[in-house]
Amino acid sequence: MVFRLAPDMTDLLARVADSLARSNGLDALTRPLLALLEQVSGLESTYLTTLDEATGVQRVHIARNSGALTITEGIEVSWGDTLCRRAIDQDVSYTDDVPGLWGDSDAAQALGIVTYTTTPVRGQDGRLLGTLCAASRERRPLAPGTRDLLTLFSRVIGQQMELEAMLRRLQAANEELATHASTDALTGLPNRRALREALTERLQEAYAARRQIHVGFVDLDGFKAINDRHGHDAGDRFLRAMAAKLTASMRPGDLVGRYGGDEFVVLFDAPADDGSTARQLRERLEAGSRGRFDLGGATVDYAGASVGVVSSAVGDTDVDALIARADAAMYAQKQARRAAG
Repeated sequence: MVFRLAPDMTDLLARVADSLARSNGLDALTRPLLALLEQVSGLESTYLTTLDEATGVQRVHIARNSGALTITEGIEVSWGDTLCRRAIDQDVSYTDDVPGLWGDSDAAQALGIVTYTTTPVRGQDGRLLGTLCAASRERRPLAPGTRDLLTLFSRVIGQQMELEAMLRRLQAANEELATHASTDALTGLPNRRALREALTERLQEAYAARRQIHVGFVDLDGFKAINDRHGHDAGDRFLRAMAAKLTASMRPGDLVGRYGGDEFVVLFDAPADDGSTARQLRERLEAGSRGRFDLGGATVDYAGASVGVVSSAVGDTDVDALIARADAAMYAQKQARRAAG
């Protein structure tokens, strides 16, 4: 590409090259380019729009205004009747007679646009991402170098837009992977890994705040019989319903997770006390696990789970040991229930 720029544009291009090297996002990249485009074109408003073809909405992403014409940054309009679409559809890259060419454009009339030049911003596959534009309320000739700058800048901006879109997709994929890694697929609750990580954090916070973490271990007595009698689909329904029921029985800040199989773990923090909170938590979980469950074609009146609750001591950091203690407390409760008949 050959640029037909005046000698005094060399310094401006050098400054833009420096901005490109140091930019760390679309906005940081585009603003100095709009400033240069204004200086070269002599047009008072320069702006970048983005296009969502799925919704048919064009948005003024970044705008620079230095005269009477004001293009509002962030404004959204329907793509169907914009100057940008008309210019692309009619292959018009510049006009100094917008009223004569597109006199029926409401936007052009409202803004008083007379001179207008634009170029599409496209991805590498040719997909339209937006437009790069310059406009004025006065009749102005197209200054030398303006078209070259529009073409160059649109390519650079298009590459940046595609890069940021790719980074957003990667971030979303990473977040999805992280969610899957820490979420039980059947119930949607935190899994064993997430529970251990949360307990580690909460123990550290509790030590600093002089609070206790109470760990409840819930084992669903009779779950195997439900599976054997009603089938595994019914068993899955029971686990999902139990997960929802246990969660509903707790406070918003408490954590209920599936530890594995028919076992759930609950994390509950409270001020240190004489053990009354642990007893109340066990009773709450026992009551929360009881009830009638619809298993899709069958119902089960469930008498309740075996629950063990232990409380952290000052300086507790061994997550596995604390969970093991809760498991042992649950087993003792299970044995007591069996002995009581």
